[in-house]
Amino acid sequence: MVILFLFSILKKQPSNAAIYYPRPLSKRHPITFPPFSLRRFIPSFSWIPRAFRVTEDEILQTNGLDALVVIRLFKFGINFFTVCSSVGLLILLPINFGGQPASSDSYRSMDSCTISNIKTGSNMLWVHFMCLWFISLYGLHLLYREYSEILVKRIQQVRNLRHRPDQFTTLVREIPVCGEHKARGCCVDHFFSKHHPYSYHSYKMLYDGKDIEDLSKQARYVYEKVQGLRKKCEGKKHGKESDECRDDLLKITGLEEKLEELCRKIRQLQSEDMLKGKELPVAFVTFKSRWGAAMAAQTQQHTNPLLWITEMAPEPSDVSWRNLSIQYKILPVYKIGVILAATLLTIFFAVPVTAVQGIAKFEKLKKWFPPAMAIEFIPGLSSVVTGYLPSAVLKGFIYIVPFAMLGMAKLGGSISKSKEEIKACNMVFYFLLGNVFFLSLISGSLLDEIGEYVSHPKNLPSHLAALVSSQADFFMTYILTEGLSGLSLEVLQPGLLIWDFIKSRTYCRGKEKDLYLYSLQYFRVIPIVSLSILIGIVYAVIAPLLLPFLIVYFFLGYAVYINQIQDVYETVYDTWYILAVHSSLHNCCNHSDANHNDWSLRIEVETSSFRIHHSPPFAHHNVQ
Repeated sequence: MVILFLFSILKKQPSNAAIYYPRPLSKRHPITFPPFSLRRFIPSFSWIPRAFRVTEDEILQTNGLDALVVIRLFKFGINFFTVCSSVGLLILLPINFGGQPASSDSYRSMDSCTISNIKTGSNMLWVHFMCLWFISLYGLHLLYREYSEILVKRIQQVRNLRHRPDQFTTLVREIPVCGEHKARGCCVDHFFSKHHPYSYHSYKMLYDGKDIEDLSKQARYVYEKVQGLRKKCEGKKHGKESDECRDDLLKITGLEEKLEELCRKIRQLQSEDMLKGKELPVAFVTFKSRWGAAMAAQTQQHTNPLLWITEMAPEPSDVSWRNLSIQYKILPVYKIGVILAATLLTIFFAVPVTAVQGIAKFEKLKKWFPPAMAIEFIPGLSSVVTGYLPSAVLKGFIYIVPFAMLGMAKLGGSISKSKEEIKACNMVFYFLLGNVFFLSLISGSLLDEIGEYVSHPKNLPSHLAALVSSQADFFMTYILTEGLSGLSLEVLQPGLLIWDFIKSRTYCRGKEKDLYLYSLQYFRVIPIVSLSILIGIVYAVIAPLLLPFLIVYFFLGYAVYINQIQDVYETVYDTWYILAVHSSLHNCCNHSDANHNDWSLRIEVETSSFRIHHSPPFAHHNVQ
């Protein structure tokens, strides 16, 4: 709550607009802040009701279908666990609590609210069985309804955006060299004119542009340096500083000559003769209809499966250009390497998870590590160490994992950034499933009865089944840590606040602030939310007291991410067509002609000219 109070205050300060309003500012929407008064320093939660007033159509129109699916994931959690909580708290919790007599040792502990408090062979277990069936069937019903509604929205998106150039474009790899002209371009034109004569339109070859990219970076650096010297010279007064300004003008003249030389080299590398030697076996082939592009992408073009490999092209902002130069035949090596690296990371991460569980099982930890008994002499410290600290430590370790998995996914050779994020999502989820969920259960149980397991290994499954409910308090704390701390830090953006403070006090003092505009990190959000849903499904019958905390988590997550996608995160690409184009192609394709938006690779170097961007109509954004 303290973090949310702090966020509501910092959000009202104009100096933090680059952090909390980068999306509307990037679209030239003016932000109206309240006047300087006491009101700007009073906490306000008006952003939460505003988040719940945003409709799905608004999200779909402004942020795309990917962002809407993330929001609907939180809405699914709210709908599902509201019903589960009603069943668990009204039916299962009283049965669990009354399962053992009051003299039991577990009567005042968390175990008294779990299924472990029911006597073995009790007929009350049939009530748990029936509730489990009801919850499972209700969850399947919600999933079916979600998939049906999302499919309808995907089809609508395909119809509404039917003239996007990527829908008419196919990516072709492993293009052979033409024996007559010693080039690949004429081979592409001849091949598709012959085999797709009625739908083929044009093609664009790809070239190795590393040299041009390096020169472009140098030219951009020189141009920014020239602009900085000009502003510095214009800001100086006449008189004593005139000599220094004269020196700056000489530097500007030298830098402009260097910039012209760099531009000349870039134009030389972009000439046809130079590009022919840097041709890659990759091309974007454009067709006259979406049907023709889909047919070419989904059929084998050559008897040799390693030649003329086709697939639907990503949208231009989604292309991972660096991976297109990788030879297709060595892509399995990259993929195997990524799988091995992710597996090793998952295995080695078992060490901190086991250590965290050792902290959570303080009674057993004292037997293994006697100096830990000193914690008991400080009042209240034992509860903090065994309750909040394990989840906080685990959260800290897990924070770096999604970024590590994304880095591995980028090395896997995917042709688009969206596919890299999809791979990272899968790897992060399986990582969390193995380490946070299963390993937390196993390591906690092993710390309880490790001696029993060594002497009687055949009893391992029964012991694990009996002790799963003992981890309910750990997962309850984990949900609270992830929900209250994780989501609060997500909306506060403390890292950007600290970095902006350092920049504004050091090398960026007096300069205009850059917008901290980033895309939504699906690879980090979706696996963690999915893990929370999994924990809730598993413990819905075992420990129903966990379910209200999940409802709070999903309500807060819904409000936080509505706020983030509306004000903070930028929509870079939308992957709706990846899953929808095959299932809805027959319904949506009307063989309409493409608007022939050819793909072209352009290296833009900013010189003294300016690029004018047309901004959308202004929309006022009020801060309350």
